[in-house]
Order: sequence, then C-alpha cells, then structure tokens
Amino acid sequence: MINSTSHQPWLFYSPLALQAALLKDDLLDPVDELLDDPALLELVQQCLAARSPASARTGRPGITPDRVLRCCVMKHLKGWSFRNLERELRNNLVYRRFTRFDAEVTPDFSTFSRTFALLSPQVTEQIHQRVVSLAREHGVAHGRKLRTDTSVVESNVHYPTDSSLLGDGIRVLSRSLERIAAECKDGALDVVHHGRAVKYRLLEIGRAAKSLTDANKQRMRDSYKKLVGLTRGVMRQASEVVQRWRKGRLKVVGKLLRVEAQIGQLRHFLPLVEKVITQTKERVWGGNCHVEGKVLSLFEPHTEVIRKGKAHKPNEFGRLVRIDEVENGIVSGYQVLEGNPDDTTAWMPALQQHQACFGRAPKMATADRGFFSAKNEREAQELGVKKVALPGRGRLSVKRAKKQKERWFRRALRWRAGCEATISTLKHPFSMLRATYKTDPGFQRYVGWCVITKNLFSIARYQERRRSNGKLG
Repeated sequence: MINSTSHQPWLFYSPLALQAALLKDDLLDPVDELLDDPALLELVQQCLAARSPASARTGRPGITPDRVLRCCVMKHLKGWSFRNLERELRNNLVYRRFTRFDAEVTPDFSTFSRTFALLSPQVTEQIHQRVVSLAREHGVAHGRKLRTDTSVVESNVHYPTDSSLLGDGIRVLSRSLERIAAECKDGALDVVHHGRAVKYRLLEIGRAAKSLTDANKQRMRDSYKKLVGLTRGVMRQASEVVQRWRKGRLKVVGKLLRVEAQIGQLRHFLPLVEKVITQTKERVWGGNCHVEGKVLSLFEPHTEVIRKGKAHKPNEFGRLVRIDEVENGIVSGYQVLEGNPDDTTAWMPALQQHQACFGRAPKMATADRGFFSAKNEREAQELGVKKVALPGRGRLSVKRAKKQKERWFRRALRWRAGCEATISTLKHPFSMLRATYKTDPGFQRYVGWCVITKNLFSIARYQERRRSNGKLG
C-alpha cells in the first residue's frame, strides 16, 4: 500500500523538531525544494503502484514516493551501500529531516533494495527528463551549447580470469545443489564439496602464470585440465537434478518454492558455465584469446571489455556511457552503449537527443577528436547546428588548420574540456565510477540516478550563486 506524502509529525518529537530545523546542510537544503516537484512525485508514485494490480490501496504500508525519491538522491550523493543508507538514516537528524522520516522508524536495507529496484530504467529516464525540464524552467539550461563525450563505467565484478570464472561456476552450482539437498529426503541428493580442491588449483595456476616457461605452461595446462574436470562433474550433477525435478523424480520433503528458486538458479548459470569452459579450452589449449561472446562475469553477463587507449588501464570491464552536457553543468542526456563502438557513431544520437529535449538543435556543438568525421560535420550542419567544433585527426590541410585556429573554434574547444571535469565529478562525488546495481537494467538505473543527482545539485548551486549575487529573489 502506498501511503500519503503528507506526514503527521509525532507529538513528542515536536520540541526536538524545532532544534533539528536549526541544523543546516549546505548541500542538501538547496535540493530540498526541487524534490517537492509534484511531477517527480507522480512519476515515482505511478511506478510504485505498478508493482501489482492492487498495491496502491492494499497490502502492508510501503515507503512513500517522496521518501523513495529523497533516499535515492541521498544514496547516490554519498556513494553509500544500502546498509550504509539504513545506518546513516537511523543515526543522523539532518538526513532524517531531508528524507522526511523525522521520528519514524527507518526501513531495513533490504526494503530499500527492493523498492529502488521498482524504478525501472524507463522511469529513471523520465525522472531525468523532468529534472532537465526543471533546469530549463529555472533558467539554468537553455540548450544553446552542447558538448558530448564517452566514458567507461565499471561493472561490479572482479578481474575476469578463466580460472576464477570456473571457480565461481563451481561455487554457485554447488551452493544451489546444497540448498536443494537440504529440502530433499535424506540420501536423495549427495553433494560433494570441492572448495579445497578448487582453491589448490587456483593457486597452482596463479603460480605457474608468473613465469611462462615451457615447464610452467605445461603445469598451468595440467591444473586447468583438473579444474575443468571438476567443473564438468558439478555441471553433470546439476543437469541431472534439473532433469529429475522436471520429471517429478526429486523427493522433496521441505518447501517446494525454495527448491523451485534454486532450480531456476541452476538453469540460469549452467549455460554461462558451459560458455566459460568453451572459452577456457579455446584460450589454454587452442591459443585463441579472442573468443566471440566471451563471458566476463557469471553475475553480470552484460559486462564488456572496453579499450580506451589508457596506458595505466588498457582493459576496462564495464559499459561505455555517452554523456551530453549543456550550460551550467546540466547533463541533458545519457546513454549506455552496446559493446565498444567508435565515438563517431555517438555524435548524431547526441544531437538528436538534444533536439528532442530542447525542441531545437544547439547553436554550437563540440566534442573531442574521436568524434570527428566529415560526415558528422555535414550532418550536424544539416540539422541546424551553426558552429560545429570537431578537431580533425592526423595531418591537417591548410584550410582545415586555418579554420581550427579561428577564435570561435578555439573557445569552443576550451569549453569542451569542461566535459572531462563533469565526468570526473559524476564518477567520484556522485559514485558513477562503478555501478553496484545488478543486471543490465540495474546498471542503467545506476547510471541514470547518478546523472539525476548531479543535475539536481547543479541546479541548486546555480540558484545559490544567483542569490549570493543578488540576482535571485
């Protein structure tokens, strides 16, 4: 059930509330008024009401829409986990006042996790568009200038080696088999624990990989052979259990729902572990390191290998994200890209998204040299962009060099450099460096809420500057 957003204060809390109101937070207080927008609350309320047909009026009371919205902003501002969010809300009066919990009991971290997951990527995008509309209404973003860039947001995965992925596969399959055996009749399912054997094989592979002599290469192949054999044995038992469950031959005396959930886990992980075995055999015995459709994580299979040419980090494991920015640090658009596409393919989608958001093309658009192509310049001008500042690559012609030395072009490139600072701000103060929500929709939600939080604080800081200069009443 969704409660009302108007909260009745507790009588005994009134004296304390007067003192709590004196506590100020320079970051949170300016955002407080922006989050009272009825359109934002309506979007969140519609999403929470869509959980089930009657969830808006029946069932246990849930977190109200205004509290959900404020807790999302708080979490991404501070970069907290759900457990940290619960602990900080329980202990801090300023955070209680900002999230409208006041003297009421704060939810459990698992409740926050389940509730935030209801805000789908589509709803997150709608909330972002509404925040950009607020920036336009307050005169913060006019859409006259656009700068765009791409950056990698890491997935929440460990460094993906074939040996560690095989170890993960054995661990998750054995865990599900154990839980199924606990619900079955004694002796109906015997699960062998391979944890110690897997640990020894991983240590052997790690030691052999330190020096790739012929002897060490052979040791590594032998250890991989044993590890793949262990994985095959666990997969064989998991497949048999799935078949027995399908045919009704698994003697369950416990709860069927628990067994059904673990059977679903086995069905999910078995194909992924099979792919890991295939790519391991291709690399270790076939010498092919470029297997198509390589699995980088059993838990985040949407993860991609991104190469951006960084000397200190040649391979990054996550997703490529396009960031579009207009005046005063407002991120007007974002997109989680598939694979590792060239930056030239992201130029026109950025301009089209800007036109859909502001109703017109920007007067000036710029990006780094990775976006440059004669086709991109021509299409941008046809779209209505008067000044296209894309620095050319390689040896420049006399005409091109003269154009890039013009004053407007150099000023545009200086303004473009600020996009690097925006990306750094998103990654560090607003915790977009590594997405901690699970699955591909969770990854998109995480990126979206980082951008939303950053925009809210950009609007608030702009208004504070105007007030300090006496230009805003």
